[in-house]
Amino acid sequence: MTEKIVTRNDDGVLVVTLNRPEKKNAVDNSMWVAIRDIFNAAAADDSVICVLLHGAGDNFCAGVDLTSFGGDDGGAEHPFESAARAVADLVKPVVAAAQGVAVGGGATVLFHCDIVYGGESLRLRLPFASLALAPEWASSYMLQANIGAQRAAELFYTAEWVDADKAHSIGIVADVLPDASLFEHAMNKAREIAQWPVSSLREIKRCLRLHHTASIDAAFKAEQAAMARQAMSEDNIEALTAFMEKRPPNFRRG
Repeated sequence: MTEKIVTRNDDGVLVVTLNRPEKKNAVDNSMWVAIRDIFNAAAADDSVICVLLHGAGDNFCAGVDLTSFGGDDGGAEHPFESAARAVADLVKPVVAAAQGVAVGGGATVLFHCDIVYGGESLRLRLPFASLALAPEWASSYMLQANIGAQRAAELFYTAEWVDADKAHSIGIVADVLPDASLFEHAMNKAREIAQWPVSSLREIKRCLRLHHTASIDAAFKAEQAAMARQAMSEDNIEALTAFMEKRPPNFRRG
């Protein structure tokens, strides 16, 4: 298993650490494969009762590492997509502790966590419109389900930064803690969960997700189709070029 992701089973709590702090825990292809395999294994392992996801260092996750995202695997599903499904499909509680930057995929993964605790430094952004792309990880549905349609639309359409207090007030995070005590608080909550039978927790999560499953599946499919239409479009190329050239994009050409 790559050391960019570190795991340990703490008496039923599987602690999953995104361990690339020098890159703000941006996720490359090898990490997507690891996330997929870790969550699929957790689903089948009765010694895992609850998962706690967090990032090493000062940030949760800066999203996709664009330097490694490309590549053709002969038409096979990209590990980014299979990792998303593995996280979304896990029928066990997932707790997250998020501090610092949570951008793109580093934000949308949080919407599939059952409970998210935020550090005071948390800054979250959905940058898809600014990159001329579409949502990912079924976030177009999950964010609406979590915070309501209008608030979700505002965050998607504006691509604005959301600080910890706003994330708490609109329901993205359950509570805000000082960064120094964030992980300990989340770990204690995960341990509270892990004292109960995994069989019961599975059934509770199935019931909680029952009315969302079909919508999550539909969102995954719609987003993949939308992303295929937008990726490497004229607007997307302009957004990426502007990013590399450190200038504002010009989407009003001609």
